[in-house]
Amino acid sequence: MAYIEAHDLVKTYQPKGAPEVRALDGLSLEVPQGTVTALLGPNGAGKTTTVKVLTTLIQPDSGSARIAGIDVIADPQRVRRMSGASGQYAAVDENLTGFENLLMVGLLYHLGRKRAAQRARELIELFDLVEAQNRPVKGFSGGMRRRIDLAGALVINPPVLFLDEPTTGLDPRSRLALWDVIESLVGGGTTVLLTTQYLEEADRLADSISIIDNGKVIAEGTADELKSSVGGQRVAITLVDPADAPAVRGILERVGTGPVTVDGDRTLVVPVSDGADALVHIMADVGSAGVLLHDAGMRRPTLDDVFLQLTGHAAESSADEEEAA
Repeated sequence: MAYIEAHDLVKTYQPKGAPEVRALDGLSLEVPQGTVTALLGPNGAGKTTTVKVLTTLIQPDSGSARIAGIDVIADPQRVRRMSGASGQYAAVDENLTGFENLLMVGLLYHLGRKRAAQRARELIELFDLVEAQNRPVKGFSGGMRRRIDLAGALVINPPVLFLDEPTTGLDPRSRLALWDVIESLVGGGTTVLLTTQYLEEADRLADSISIIDNGKVIAEGTADELKSSVGGQRVAITLVDPADAPAVRGILERVGTGPVTVDGDRTLVVPVSDGADALVHIMADVGSAGVLLHDAGMRRPTLDDVFLQLTGHAAESSADEEEAA
């Protein structure tokens, strides 16, 4: 059963002195109940605009959307009462303590003071914020702010949760901790729609991935299905000296079946049709050229490869441009 549904959503913006921006251009997606769907796309693709429509923050120009069968446009109040959302930036009151922030959210949802306080204590413990719960949020680290923000989205224990780049700017340890929390929520039956700039995050958390470009879903499936869709194997060469990159790029272009991509300043990757045979030829040519290598080998396509092939460029790390509109 699709718990989150969007059909042919269209949303345009008209920035002052600039051409019209078509943030959503007939976008459709479905998220089954009790699963995680990740939205991936380049900057300005429409990821956050999609979340804003589904969380009733903005209305689409046309199209329809439903959460658990409830029309997002016709009955926004009912949708809000059953949804939790965490945006790209922590939406907390810096002058209140962590506990007071969660208590305030509970009171705004009319839980009653006793139940709101109980729920705040439960979430403080869940997000490992017990020692910091009575400190003003303005003294929290970035990771702690993200945790208290996500905790706020869970005060009413919503059956559906929208996470818009929830781990942006977090250190690896904090990111892993949030992943554990998200996996625990989904294990308990929560339905999650997640936008992310981290392909590793989508690979780990998502049951299904929808790749968005120019306001449309251009591909969807599991991580393995998407990786298989680009086909073939890759040969990856890691150089000792980055100055050898032009020479090695020429070798890879002669042997490979697609464009050479660069990972960092030392690793070059190329798709090939016969991995073992291609690797032998590449190593022979690299040896003849006198190039020293740190590493060389074959690997399966990654989500980076999928993203690059489908959108024409690698994933980007800054917030979507249309999100500020």
